Amino acid sequence: MSTVRAQSSPIEEAHVGGAGDVSPVARVVDVEGIPMSALVAEAPEPRAVIVALHGGAARAAYWDCPGHPELSMMREAVTYGFTVIAPDRPGYGESRPHRDELGDPERRVDLAYRTVDALLGTAPRGAGLFLWGHSVGSELTTRMAVENRHEEVLGIELSGTGREHHALAAGILGTRERYANARGVGELLWTPAELYPPDIVGGAVIAARTPDYEADVTAGWPTADFPALAAQVRVPVHFTAAEHEKVWRNDPQALEDVAAMFTAAPGVTLHLHPGGGHNLSIGFAGPAYHRTVFAFVDGCIAPGGTGPMTSHPRSEAL
Repeated sequence: MSTVRAQSSPIEEAHVGGAGDVSPVARVVDVEGIPMSALVAEAPEPRAVIVALHGGAARAAYWDCPGHPELSMMREAVTYGFTVIAPDRPGYGESRPHRDELGDPERRVDLAYRTVDALLGTAPRGAGLFLWGHSVGSELTTRMAVENRHEEVLGIELSGTGREHHALAAGILGTRERYANARGVGELLWTPAELYPPDIVGGAVIAARTPDYEADVTAGWPTADFPALAAQVRVPVHFTAAEHEKVWRNDPQALEDVAAMFTAAPGVTLHLHPGGGHNLSIGFAGPAYHRTVFAFVDGCIAPGGTGPMTSHPRSEAL
């Protein structure tokens, strides 16, 4: 049985551009003895529920930029009529003490779905769930889309990931046998620095320790797991690459290669977002990016629910 224990929000309510009317609340649910933490922002009568999954070495606060409510995806989503659940992925947050038990991908998918169910309870879900993953969080997002529990997944958004690393990342990213160059990784993730608020650069305000199992996730993702899972996704896909992405290739051919993997999806939309870096949602380009995804969710909710279909980057973004 799952229980919900509410906690006070770590983020002060602020009214900035209408995005502060609902302040995300930190909650913890017990899923078969594993505490799962999350931030939750609820719309009174949601049109859909967005499940947002953060990247590596980060917390759910990625989706509610600390100290900058005007950049918060969660707060803005509520103004568009969406409830947002942003869990700390398995092995992060309150579940960190259980990280060594969570190496099985199926276990992580089950935990994520159970966490969403426990947090929502009998609350309305609108048209269903939309899954939104960033960076390493794209792995769990894609796996959840493949399972599509309750057949209620409307579509997915992936960002900060890909099939091939950027040339700038060569020799910097780690492997199972070799640690990453920490300073080099920081430069890949947080430059150009002017794309982010000064107090956000470096990510200390959202930082969390990475569970050990994630080394295997990142090692097998681009060449094995991503292609295999993508071919099983049967919901509309929105894939975003930031203009200044330095971890993954973001050229037109690289994006077309990503789209080509989603052979069973009813539609694939590719988007190259201007003025953004790897951590797109907590940079100054975040709000415009979020609105692009909200518009895609609208398309998934509409009759037919396939979203726009294309095999080429959306050149109008630049």
